Formats: sequence, C-alpha cells, structure tokens
Amino acid sequence: MPVFEHVTVRKAANIYFDGKVTSRTITFADGTTKTLGIMQPGEYTFSTESAELMEILSGALTVRIGSAEPWREVKAGESFEVPANSSFAVRVTALTDYCCSFLR
Repeated sequence: MPVFEHVTVRKAANIYFDGKVTSRTITFADGTTKTLGIMQPGEYTFSTESAELMEILSGALTVRIGSAEPWREVKAGESFEVPANSSFAVRVTALTDYCCSFLR
C-alpha cells in the first residue's frame, strides 16, 4: 500500500544511533502501529518486543536475525520478519527507506 489514510502520526521522531536511524510512528484506527524510517549506511542491532515485518522501500542492507542465522541480503521491494523478544542486526549498504509493521 503506497499511501496510508486515516492515521495518526506522532510528531516526535524516534532517533537511534546518533541520528543515523530515524523513524516516525503512525497509528491506524484499529490501534495497529507502523514506523516509517530511514537508515544511513552503517551497522546496527535492534531488539524487539513484538514481532515485526520490515519492508525495504528503497536502498539495500544485509540482515541477521538472532545470533545463529546467516546474513542475507534484502533489497528494495523485499521484506523480512523478526520474531517477538529477539534481536536483529543490519548492515546498511545504501541509504535505506523502510516501513516496520508491528505484528500481533
């Protein structure tokens, strides 16, 4: 879906890793949330509370979910899922635009 309608957008940015990763939170009428963000080139590790779907809108990165999984490339138009209460690491190779959906 290229456009989200009838949402609430949180004005304050989520800022991580000295501003190299930023996002904005949007909330839908049914209470579900997503973040829309940008990651600059670099390597970052995130922890999750809920399961997540990460859609790469533009750019490219490699991802490793947990510590036992192999690294794999994810490009624009692709996505990956992360289980709840886990972590994932990314190596961002090009400025990357993403949409993170928090799954129930």
